[in-house]
Amino acid sequence: MQPTEDKATSGFEGLWPALPQAEWSESCATLQLWTQVIGKVRLALTPHVNHTWNVTLYPTVRGLTTSLMPHGRRMLQIDFDFIDHLLLLQTSDGGRATVALRPMTVAAFYGEVMAALDGLGTPVKIWRMPVEIAQAVPFDEDFVHQAYDREYVQRFWRILLETTRIFSVFRARFTGKVSPIHVFWGALDLACTRFSGRTAPEHASMAGLADRVTRDAYSHEVSSCGFWPGAPGAEAMFYSYAYPEPPGYAQSFVAPAEASFSAQMGEFVLPYEAMRHSGDPDAALLEFLQSTYEAAANCAGWDRSALEVGVASNFASSAKGGES
Repeated sequence: MQPTEDKATSGFEGLWPALPQAEWSESCATLQLWTQVIGKVRLALTPHVNHTWNVTLYPTVRGLTTSLMPHGRRMLQIDFDFIDHLLLLQTSDGGRATVALRPMTVAAFYGEVMAALDGLGTPVKIWRMPVEIAQAVPFDEDFVHQAYDREYVQRFWRILLETTRIFSVFRARFTGKVSPIHVFWGALDLACTRFSGRTAPEHASMAGLADRVTRDAYSHEVSSCGFWPGAPGAEAMFYSYAYPEPPGYAQSFVAPAEASFSAQMGEFVLPYEAMRHSGDPDAALLEFLQSTYEAAANCAGWDRSALEVGVASNFASSAKGGES
């Protein structure tokens, strides 16, 4: 399949490439399952960290990484390289193995990864069932998902890098507890979460996740933002939500104008296409992050003076002032 031509290769258009679901939905679904295989290796090897932060992946200058994982007295690291289209497995004693990233079934990918781990003397046993996916089948029995479009996988990775760049600016404005900027492979979304410091009520069950995982993830009050690459019938978007959702949150003024509250999803959303086509995409995304965070913090009564480096603006006050 030939990728849809982007409108420009420089400036904002070049930094933020198009990512239409119609062009890459099959590759997106396959990549999500591949990252789950690697993410489950990290889950098996690393000690638990609150909010399951020990299982996430991280963007790199070439793709995604597990970062260091202990395997006995050795260290193991697994990287997706979306430039040379390789999965690279390395150990601290010089061991190295690769798996070519190409159109192949999830079952084949799983088999090659397990064989590479065995060959390095770092065997890992994982639960073979995907999570957060409807009608999931075990990795080694999935002969359906097998698409890998190099161009669109690279576009997705480039968006992760640019989003990380903007999220890093936003993250630096907060002095309270805040998560790393990391990829949760359950939904293949890049996320960053701020905490008020207060505990939260027990979270309801969520489809595809064990209750203990959900309740650990939302044990404390949060304002969380992220980028999601979409799925069939849903285009890529930025999101922002609060848990627990405070009164008045959904009715809060947020920016830019293309952002809105989705009652179905229970969060604010900014379509990726609307952001990338704005006059200044970086500024539009920062507006979205700041205004939705302020909506959560103001409605829930966070101690903002103790948690923030500085408040760039107060969107809620600005909205009220504009209406008076």
